[in-house]
Amino acid sequence: MFKPSTWPSGGLKRQLADAGLALLLTGPAALGLAALSGSGHRWVDLLAHFTAPAMSPALAGLVLATVFRLRLAGLSAGLATALLAAALWGQIAPARTAPSTDGARLTVYVANLHYQNTDVDRTAASIAAAAPDIVVLVEVGPTMGQALDTLLPEHRYRAPSTPGGPDNLVASRWPLEALPAGGDGLSARGARVETALGPVTVFATHLTRPWPFEYQWGQITQVMALEARMAKVPGPVIAAGDFNSVTTARIGRQIQSLGLKPAPAWPGTWPAAAPPPVRIAIDHLWASPELTVVSRRLGRPTGSDHSPVIVELARAEEV
Repeated sequence: MFKPSTWPSGGLKRQLADAGLALLLTGPAALGLAALSGSGHRWVDLLAHFTAPAMSPALAGLVLATVFRLRLAGLSAGLATALLAAALWGQIAPARTAPSTDGARLTVYVANLHYQNTDVDRTAASIAAAAPDIVVLVEVGPTMGQALDTLLPEHRYRAPSTPGGPDNLVASRWPLEALPAGGDGLSARGARVETALGPVTVFATHLTRPWPFEYQWGQITQVMALEARMAKVPGPVIAAGDFNSVTTARIGRQIQSLGLKPAPAWPGTWPAAAPPPVRIAIDHLWASPELTVVSRRLGRPTGSDHSPVIVELARAEEV
């Protein structure tokens, strides 16, 4: 029987700390594994959305394990970091085609304004600072809907064209033709826009939240509706807005199967109040192969819980 003074307390505490930290880090590792699995199961898909927030504790664990020389925790942290980095890479650096050398560019501003947001001045300043050619807005509430001329003084071509709280909006410096409403369960506003890259069809798109926050097949059937709308229009297509999904999860893969390619999605966009590294990227721009992304960045705050996204596009060199 050991006397209290003879217990190897320092060694035991160290071992417990090593094992405890290693156990905690299995959570981030599981999220990375879920994202890489490619599984379409609803629970696995839900976990795959949280890879970006999980990276910060994984890196913190790796630093702690390195500083305090915790071997088991170091292995667990290294595994978690590697899995999460591999899962996030598709969001950070998706495959892109080289831009055409003709120099023509198209800048698109994309934002979920939040339906109850009334900060018109802040939103107008955010849009003006981006100096976009096309503006895509979703969750345009009554206050913003009545202030379109203040928000968009340089974008007088709009779909819809009447103020009063349109839910989704496409606005442009150049003439556009509004497309008919879908009536298919998809919250999206479509417009055929004359641009520096030629005519482009733009869909201001807002998918429902994923299961279990909304009904299980909601996002899936809405992407099917987007596919049907795309089939009715010729030439290049842009789908932009709040997709309530990361580009590498189930819905992102479904959208990619339509032939659309995502802009980079790092740092994330929601919630805007959180530090950028732990946000989830759910606001995106997707483009058909005729177009390619030159750059992507976040815009200035609008008063919404989503950060705006600014994407510069060019014609693709090869299609």
